[in-house]
Amino acid sequence: MLNIIDKRKYAYALSILFVGLSIFAIAVWGLKPGIDFVGGTLMEFSLSNDKTITRDAICEKLKTQCDDSFTVSESHGEHGKSVIIRYKQSDEQFNQEVNNAVTTIDENAVQLKADFIGATVSKQLKTNATKAIIFAIIAILLYIAWAFRKVSVPVSSWYYGVGAVTALAHDIIITVGIFAILGHFFGIEVGVPFVAALLTILGYSVNDTIVIYDRIRENVLRTRSIADFEGLVNKSLYESLARSFNTSFTVVLVLVPIILFGGETLFNFSLALLIGVTFGTYSSIFVASALVVSIYKIQKKSQEK
Repeated sequence: MLNIIDKRKYAYALSILFVGLSIFAIAVWGLKPGIDFVGGTLMEFSLSNDKTITRDAICEKLKTQCDDSFTVSESHGEHGKSVIIRYKQSDEQFNQEVNNAVTTIDENAVQLKADFIGATVSKQLKTNATKAIIFAIIAILLYIAWAFRKVSVPVSSWYYGVGAVTALAHDIIITVGIFAILGHFFGIEVGVPFVAALLTILGYSVNDTIVIYDRIRENVLRTRSIADFEGLVNKSLYESLARSFNTSFTVVLVLVPIILFGGETLFNFSLALLIGVTFGTYSSIFVASALVVSIYKIQKKSQEK
């Protein structure tokens, strides 16, 4: 039987490396907020196949000067060739100018979408998103501590919760860090769908962790022995390994086609989920469970002194 727990020091080192790089990216570059968080306007137009619309072409036809927030990107989706235009302004006059500029360049252009979000709404969305993530993490900690109250030996049930929450923080920080890198180098923005993806990652990752914890609980209650707690945890991991990988693999099989063919609307959400599921599977095995053993070892050494 593969001794997974015995390799936990290498797993810790790898996790510290990824988390450290992620924190660096977040601190230096930060996330590139989308229209949901900064306010402004997003408009999408379908175009003729032989027409190309650039930022400069639109700005030349506007009475108001374009600022740095004004971006234009082309895409291909269910409506064929289309152009997506984003900018901070949200007044009706400027929106009409943009609409006229696009239809002047391509008389067959049709507006497919127009989203307008004010600064006050954006600020409230950011606040609510932060509260939702913090609340979810606290609720998960309390639930796991309660659910594993019958296996408070050799470590308190609270430490199972600590291990799970640490793994969740690990997954969230790495996902946010990767998006900070993608935002800096590729201009990928984050909005409400990204927050929804983070909350989904929390749920998925903790589910994977609880499956392994539950197997540890079963083995503790069955054997009624904690003489070799490290070996018992390793056995539980080994018994849960196939299920964890198979479940994650089936999720990945769904997410990859969505990323490739789902269009811009689903891209950020699906990509965040793919990153979170991948690291969530890793952290459930190599972080959450390993931390419980590390805490047990620390407590045992403290008692022996």
